Amino acid sequence: MKTICQVCIHHCALEPGQTGLCGARKNEGGEILCENYGQITSLALDPIEKKPLRDFHQGSMILSVGSYGCNLRCPFCQNHEISMAGRETLDAEYVSPSQLADMALIWKKQKKAGNIGVAYTYNEPLVGWEFVRDTALLVREYGMLNVLVTNGTASQKVLEELLPWIDAMNIDLKGFREEYYRKLGGELETVKAFIARAAESCHVELTTLIVPGENDSPEDMEAQAKWISSLCPKIPLHITRFFPRYHMRNKEATDVEQLYRLARTAGKYLKKVYVGNV
Repeated sequence: MKTICQVCIHHCALEPGQTGLCGARKNEGGEILCENYGQITSLALDPIEKKPLRDFHQGSMILSVGSYGCNLRCPFCQNHEISMAGRETLDAEYVSPSQLADMALIWKKQKKAGNIGVAYTYNEPLVGWEFVRDTALLVREYGMLNVLVTNGTASQKVLEELLPWIDAMNIDLKGFREEYYRKLGGELETVKAFIARAAESCHVELTTLIVPGENDSPEDMEAQAKWISSLCPKIPLHITRFFPRYHMRNKEATDVEQLYRLARTAGKYLKKVYVGNV
């Protein structure tokens, strides 16, 4: 008998033993379980600006952790080796929430580097949201901070489960046309609802990767910036440069001048617009 996963827009109907589109959630005996729970593929102490977060504890370091799996299919994904992979193809190591929280605390006490908390990043963390929740609770108990780097393609129920423990998010707003989101396997309205709710409860910054010929029109950016401003004109927007990756290796990198033109367009409505990857 099939069981429907409720985590994101795809609502995968899974037979027992079957894994969802994200590669991380599986039907085990009629129950949808987080198969990538604690399966860590990437771990690094990063500058907070790399998330990217420019207006949140600037100059700090944060323990960044990733697993595998993603519920979108972006052809330009820079982390496709883990986000598009399954458990059987990766060399993942199990780390429990308490082990990760302890590690974060140890690195906090190292005066050379320091650490303000944990960032859930690299792959799409919300396909394994239960691990984020369980770890974030312990990290908060240690007096440290939790950062979520996400595509925002998750249900409001998942978001509400996490919001009490998350201090900041960087959310990908990949463009501002529904047809563009459909090409990536996503849904613009779901992401907009996610952003709007998150911005009510924690620090939020947004990132838009500008892909030539896909989401680089001034009209799209104007509509996007207007909408963000309607939530709060102080929400930072990172406009970043595309480089050839994954299934888009034959496309040219984004023209730098175009990035700055789009940044000026966004700046008519937003107080903080940052250009990245230039």
